[in-house]
Amino acid sequence: MPFNVWVLAAAQALAMCTAPFIVFIGSIQGRLLAPAPEYATLPVGLVVLGTVLAIKPATWLMERLGRKRVMLLGACMGTLAGCLGALASWLGYFPLLCLAAVVGGTGLAVVHQYRFAAMESVPDNMAGSAAARVLLGGLVAAWLGPEIAMLGSGAEAAFPFFTSWLGLAGVQIAALVILGLGYRAKAERVREVHAGGGRPLREILANPLIWAAISAAAIGYAVMSFVMTATPLSMTEMAGHDLDDAKRVIQLHIMAMYLPSLISGWLTRVIGIPLMMAAGLLAYLGCVVLAANGVSFHHYLLALLLLGVGWNFLFVGGTTLLPRGYTDAERFRVQGLNDIFVFGFQASAALSAGVILSWFGWAALVMIVVPFLVIHGVLMVLWLTRGEAEARGAA
Repeated sequence: MPFNVWVLAAAQALAMCTAPFIVFIGSIQGRLLAPAPEYATLPVGLVVLGTVLAIKPATWLMERLGRKRVMLLGACMGTLAGCLGALASWLGYFPLLCLAAVVGGTGLAVVHQYRFAAMESVPDNMAGSAAARVLLGGLVAAWLGPEIAMLGSGAEAAFPFFTSWLGLAGVQIAALVILGLGYRAKAERVREVHAGGGRPLREILANPLIWAAISAAAIGYAVMSFVMTATPLSMTEMAGHDLDDAKRVIQLHIMAMYLPSLISGWLTRVIGIPLMMAAGLLAYLGCVVLAANGVSFHHYLLALLLLGVGWNFLFVGGTTLLPRGYTDAERFRVQGLNDIFVFGFQASAALSAGVILSWFGWAALVMIVVPFLVIHGVLMVLWLTRGEAEARGAA
């Protein structure tokens, strides 16, 4: 792998800490500061909303200024989020906590573009492996984010989570330094930009392959976020587990999201994308069965491990499939649209998780995801049947 890929993996390991950090303490600190229990998961939802709002500006700026400058800007936004979160903890002010989550989400919108930068630094047949290598940085983030969150969570803390947010700002600064010194913009593959900007978006979206790729990432991310967001509250407030148990489950879940990246790029070449996506759907169904049938520590742990593996197979599969549906001149438009779907769905899932958990309970919450898995299965069938038929007709 080129040096750029490893730089991006290292930067992702630090910059991505915002996600597990806020997932772990967002609802807990939200419960302390929010005016009503229904708003406890709002910071977790808002970090995804911030991501959605920033995707289009981020890809637009990358197209015009280059990826490196925008990646540096994203790390600065992550640093600002840490400072705002520390101020919210100091003042005990819930709206400021929500603002910190939104700003953190804008930084994550840029981090999620790292995988595309890595794919453009390697030959086409290595694109899946390059994306998977960058996602491996999430393994470090899975452990580091919750550990940073625990820095200021003790009962003796005068300002709960104040130190935690300062720690988050520190790792974002470290990511900024790694990108600034290590990422080589000239190593990005130069692609021809056609004068017409490629096909109309309507024509691009007529390809069932595009929808299969988008749904794999979007539905995969939404289901994962929906269940994961509700897990800490379900464990600590409803099932009686302590905070350390919830932390361990979230850490291992996020590690399960990224550890398969050691082989998922290879799997896309060996068994193919359709079978890998099917394995992801089966992992999600296993998660639903386990989560709906018990609230012991091991029920939560095994369900969240399967949730992580399913996410990886669907997300890497969708990310690898997507470039097959667009030309070089269309890449920023299609990548931006893909991530709007992905993080728009994720935001809706995260924002609704607290309300649905409060109203209907844990078992009902996990059953809600089943119809969405069916939708992706249908879109896969359309891609594999209609897409193959169109390919034979063109031949």
